[in-house]
Amino acid sequence: MSDLLLTGGRILDPASGFDQVADLHLSDGRIAAIGTGIVAPGAEHIDVSGRVVCPGLIDLHVHLREPGQTKKEDILTGAQCAARGGFTTVVCMPNTSPSIDNAGTVALIQERATRATVRIEVAGAITKGIAGEELAPIGSLARAGVVALTDDGHCIQNNELMRRACEYALMFGLPIMDHCQDYGLVTDGVMHEGYFSTMLGLRGWPSAGEEMIVARNILLAESTGTHIHCQHLSSAGSVRMLRDARARGIPISGEGCPHHFTLTDASIAGSETYWNEDGREQVKRFFGGHTPPVWPSYHTHFKMNPPLRSAADREAILEGLTDGTLDIISSDHAPHTESEKDVEFDDAAFGILGLEVELALSLMALHHTGRLPLSGVIARLTCNPARLLRFQDGRGTLTVGGVADVTVIDPDAEWICNRDDTASRSRNNPFHGWHLRGRPVLTVVGGRIAWKA
Repeated sequence: MSDLLLTGGRILDPASGFDQVADLHLSDGRIAAIGTGIVAPGAEHIDVSGRVVCPGLIDLHVHLREPGQTKKEDILTGAQCAARGGFTTVVCMPNTSPSIDNAGTVALIQERATRATVRIEVAGAITKGIAGEELAPIGSLARAGVVALTDDGHCIQNNELMRRACEYALMFGLPIMDHCQDYGLVTDGVMHEGYFSTMLGLRGWPSAGEEMIVARNILLAESTGTHIHCQHLSSAGSVRMLRDARARGIPISGEGCPHHFTLTDASIAGSETYWNEDGREQVKRFFGGHTPPVWPSYHTHFKMNPPLRSAADREAILEGLTDGTLDIISSDHAPHTESEKDVEFDDAAFGILGLEVELALSLMALHHTGRLPLSGVIARLTCNPARLLRFQDGRGTLTVGGVADVTVIDPDAEWICNRDDTASRSRNNPFHGWHLRGRPVLTVVGGRIAWKA
C-alpha cells in the first residue's frame, strides 16, 4: 500500500466539523494521522497548500452501462470519469442489460470493479427486469452486497408492489431509491410542460408526473418506516412536499442534480433564449464577465428525465439544497452514444454526462453565490450520501483509522469545459464551452492516487 503525506492544506471534514490548515497522513489504505508537523519517513510528500482537503466525494446515482451497453460507458471508463471529477465512490444503477436483479449479476460487476480506479458500489433492482411487475429476490441481493434498491430509469406504478418492496427493504436494512414518474400523467412527454414546450411544439412532461409519486413515497415511508430516497428531483412541488414530510420526521430524502439547479427548460429553445430568459445576473453569476457558450434550439444534450423545468422550479431546488430539504447532490451520470443523441429531439435518448462537472457546478451555484458555505456543499457530496448508504468504513469523513479516500480541491480554479476532454466513451455533455470555477486536483482512493491534475 502507498504512504502519502498531504501537507499544508485546509482540511475540511463536515462530518466532524474539523476545518483548519493541517497535514494528513495516509498509510496502508487508512488515515493514519491529522495534525501539524507530522513526520512520516518514507512517505510521498505532496504539498497541497492553498487547496481544500476533504473526504472522498460520493455519488450515489450513476449509470455505468455495464453489462450490455458498453458502447456508451463501462465500469472502467465510468470510474475514470469519477476519479477526474473527484469522486472516490460511486453507486451504479441497475438499468443495464441484463438488469442487476440477481446475485450473479451483482458478482459480475463486483469482479469487474476490482480493476476500477474508484470504489464501485451496486444498487440492486427492486423488480425483476426493472419491469415493475414482480419483486426481485431482495434477500439474495442484500446478501450479495448491494447498498440500495432502485428501478431507476423506471418507476413502479403498482402501489401495493411498492409497499411490499418497502417492507422487504426494511427487513434487510436497505434504503429504496426511487425515480419518481407517474406514467399516466407523463405519457410520452419529452420536456417540461409549460411555455417553452408549447412554443417549440414538443410534448410536455408535467411537474405533477413527478409530484404524484413523491406524494406516494411519503405515504409509504410513513406507513412502513422504510427510508425512501427520491432521486433527481426537479419540481418545486416535490421540494415543498419533502420539506413538510421531513419536518414531521418521516424517513424520506431527496437529491438535487447540477443540471436541474443550473439549467431551465428555456435552454431547449437555444442559448440566446436561455440567457435572455435568465437575465444578466445569471450570466454574471456563472461567467464573471466571460462570454457565455452558444448552442442551437432543440439541442438533444439538454434532454433528460426528469426534464429541465422552469426558473421557479430551479430556484426551489436551490432553496431545497440550501435549507437541507435536499441533503444530497448527485450527477445522474447517463452516457449515450452519438447515434442516440444526434436525432430529432422527440427520438433522442434521455440523459447527460455529469461526473466530471458535478463539483464545479455545485460550487458555482451554491458556494460562490453565497447560498452555502464550502462545508455545506462538501457535506452534500460526502457524509450525507455516506449516511444514507450506511457505510461503516469511514467513507464520507476524515477519521483516523478510516479508509484513506480523500479529494483535494481548488475551489477557485477556472477552466472551460470541453466535451471531448473526458474519460467517458460518450460526449452528451450540455455544459460544453461553459466557463467553470472549482475543480478537484487530486483524488486518492484507499491511499493510492487515482487521479492527479
